[in-house]
Amino acid sequence: MSITMDTTLASLVTNKRRVSALKSLGIVTVGDALTYYPFRVTEPVPLRAIREAAPGQQMAFAAVIRDMRVVPMNARRGYRLEATVDDADFARSRRVPGSTARLTFFSYRKSYVDWVSMRLRAGTSVVVSGMPSEYMGQLQFTHPEILTVAPGSAGAGAGLEGYARGAASGNGAFAGSTDPYASVQSAYPPAAAASSGAALKYDADTVQEALTRVCRPRPVYHASSRISSEHIHETILGLLWMMGARTSSTPDGQLAGAGSAGIVAPTTDTIAVQNGEENSGTTAESGAEALSQSIPDVLPESVRKAKNLMHRAEAFLAIHDPASTVRFKEAIETLRYEEAFVSQTSLLKARQHAHKSSAHPCPLNEALETARASVGEAAAEPSAQPEASGSGSAADLPDLPNLRDRFIASLPFTLTAGQSQVVDDIAADLERDWPMQRLLQGEVGSGKTVVALAAMLQAVGAGYQAVLVAPTQVLAEQHYETISKMVSGLTLAQPGAKETDAAADVEGAMGASSASTVSSSKVPAEIPVTLLTGGMKLAARRKALAAAASGEPGIIVATHAAFSKTFQAPHLALVVIDEQHRFGVEQRESLNAKTDDGTTPHLLVMTATPIPRTAAMTWFGDLDVSWLTELPGGRKPIRTVVVNEADAATMGRMFAHIRARVDAGERAYIVCPRIDADDEGNEDGSGVSAAAGSARGRAAASGSSARTAAGGRATRAAADAIGIDDPYETFDENGETVARPPLHAVAEIADRLQKLPQFQGIRFATLTGRDKDDVKTQVMADFAGGETPILVSTTVIEVGVDVMQASCIVIFDADRYGLSQLHQLRGRVGRGGTNSWAFLISRAEPGSVAEQRLDVIHNSLDGAEIAQADLEFRGAGDVLGDAQSGGKSSLKLLRVVKDTDMIADARSRAEQMLAADPELSNEVQLAGAVLDFTRGNETFLTSN
Repeated sequence: MSITMDTTLASLVTNKRRVSALKSLGIVTVGDALTYYPFRVTEPVPLRAIREAAPGQQMAFAAVIRDMRVVPMNARRGYRLEATVDDADFARSRRVPGSTARLTFFSYRKSYVDWVSMRLRAGTSVVVSGMPSEYMGQLQFTHPEILTVAPGSAGAGAGLEGYARGAASGNGAFAGSTDPYASVQSAYPPAAAASSGAALKYDADTVQEALTRVCRPRPVYHASSRISSEHIHETILGLLWMMGARTSSTPDGQLAGAGSAGIVAPTTDTIAVQNGEENSGTTAESGAEALSQSIPDVLPESVRKAKNLMHRAEAFLAIHDPASTVRFKEAIETLRYEEAFVSQTSLLKARQHAHKSSAHPCPLNEALETARASVGEAAAEPSAQPEASGSGSAADLPDLPNLRDRFIASLPFTLTAGQSQVVDDIAADLERDWPMQRLLQGEVGSGKTVVALAAMLQAVGAGYQAVLVAPTQVLAEQHYETISKMVSGLTLAQPGAKETDAAADVEGAMGASSASTVSSSKVPAEIPVTLLTGGMKLAARRKALAAAASGEPGIIVATHAAFSKTFQAPHLALVVIDEQHRFGVEQRESLNAKTDDGTTPHLLVMTATPIPRTAAMTWFGDLDVSWLTELPGGRKPIRTVVVNEADAATMGRMFAHIRARVDAGERAYIVCPRIDADDEGNEDGSGVSAAAGSARGRAAASGSSARTAAGGRATRAAADAIGIDDPYETFDENGETVARPPLHAVAEIADRLQKLPQFQGIRFATLTGRDKDDVKTQVMADFAGGETPILVSTTVIEVGVDVMQASCIVIFDADRYGLSQLHQLRGRVGRGGTNSWAFLISRAEPGSVAEQRLDVIHNSLDGAEIAQADLEFRGAGDVLGDAQSGGKSSLKLLRVVKDTDMIADARSRAEQMLAADPELSNEVQLAGAVLDFTRGNETFLTSN
């Protein structure tokens, strides 16, 4: 059976429960498993005799079982198994007297006790690894790791003196040596099993092999209640064995030879081993070659050698079966550089592709220049203007403003210096004949919409169509209403693909007779603004689609409906993506293919998610990046207060304050992460499972596309059920998730608040991503109008919702949100220039990391500073590309801020490679990795 990185685990792992548990972690294929990296490795376990044991310090030793008994526990259900071990032979090799210790196991399951009893029969040789303690005056190991050793033909103490010389006491056994047992003969050479144990299956053939396995550094993985770190490790090692690996990696850069510890063949009850594979006689050398064939290298050979990096197969082996902690770190660095190289190559190719495409140039003054030329030609023909005078010459025409400039002049406020600069930069981009690709990043309320509208009017003024795509219907409707008001009064000459209102103004200045020489049918008209959403009634939707398909200049405001096959805009010149982190690469590409004339629309993507400049420059390498850092005048700083939910007095004062603001005619948001109390653990599509709600399977609560931990598309209900972008799971030292209080739900909080005396007589409304579009629209209208002045919602209000009267926002479970998401939510209030407050309700333990994060948001209103802290707390993967969400995301190890130098080096080398081989025709594996990266990283930003 040929196994590749794309082979599914379901076809290899016979334990279907394990397959399901791994799937919940996003592990579906062999590639998913190998790139599910451990978050740490244990230190090597020192060898010590029982007499050398120190309570609380990990140790390993070889011994023989002297006796074993099972004792029922009368006071409570279950059993206690006790085995006495004697390490006389092992202790002699270490020049200390032998001694005994007790191994203790507890279990409620009789089947488990019977299994352990069978393995620990008297006379069995074992290797023990664990933490010693003292109980009733005797040394005890509770639930230690046990490896049974096959019976040997030599005497019990044979070869142990040499063994002791090879493995010095303590951690020194591993100093400067990858394998401290490589040159030592086993104390118990393998031999045929005794007749009495013929049916038993032993864990190791020799003491040497067993001690090597328990003493080596061991990777620890993020686990769950469904599968332990040990079982994850066991599965990955089994997969590596099936792909050809038989031994671990060695420091010389080659896959290990016969002297190193071997990877144990998986049992048939775990891995579907094919007939004959168990005893195929594969050598270490041929196994290394087989593994390299199954896992080809991605990095170009020249780059790998220049950077002195491992082969990809060798790196996977060194990570999942490390011979030393140093080797593990080297392997991590290899794959981290690989991620940097692939990502930068992908971004450079995207920019390269954009520069080769053609786009509609949208010059600001094209129509005016056309009118001037027409007037000049008419003046040169006396028959056309028998009474022409000098006043009609092109040279005497006034410098009439273009559509964009007339829009800016009509605004009731003055653009900030930053807005003016970005507007000019975008204008220069739009005048080129190859597509603009620009990211506009701005603080909440910094005026990105005005900048985007100026760009769209430049395209419309040049005779083309512009599309603004918003992630939700609520936001799309708000954009539609805002844009319609802002462009009312501006006129556009129709019809004509490239004649604008500037030409119409020229006609008016020339007089009726002269105007006929420019256009006989141009009549000033309002700029059409069309709304297209998925929730529209059929007749309205058809009308909107027809308006777009007409190709006439205008602005189209749409939701995901713009990505449907029924949407056609033949003269599309500009696409603006608002909150672009909610749209995938494939969706944006579908808009690029909408033009019938082979051109690619200009692209402007906007986000209010703050990203540090270094991170943005490295991650968005295919885009030109603009920042809006100034806030428009009139905005007052938002006061942020962190409230401990257990502090009833403060909570009461907060609710009284909100009531006072409502009585003053203001509005308040109450934000909860869940829709209803039974969302977690609900796997029928009406909620999100606990795993899917974790950091490895988060879903955005905006009604937009989301990814589950399995890498598939979440249902809309699942996407809306939990609105936290990253619940900041905590893990114990074994990678197990630590249980935390359940998240608050919209239905629960709305019911509780309405019963409080502070809110008697106040009408509440609720809003979630599950609500139908017409319901959302009505709820927002009632909230803005004051009929329901308090809105309890999920994070569906996170972006774009603009209610001027909103002055208070309360965020429950704030300690479970990302900092950038809290910053976004906080920006929903104070937009009308009133005093505003953000209350962050927390259940964080004093002194915890969660409390430290809330201190950041409490003390800062600077989005860039907050984003920097978010990166430091969470890692760049979670902020800039879903690091452990499953799927095919290639950014799992790269730290965008800490690895800036590595990224710069990778970008430089990628530029040199692409200059010599633009199509990567000589690097097939790299080309495939770049394609996977582009397709897999659909979420360039998370919803924070």
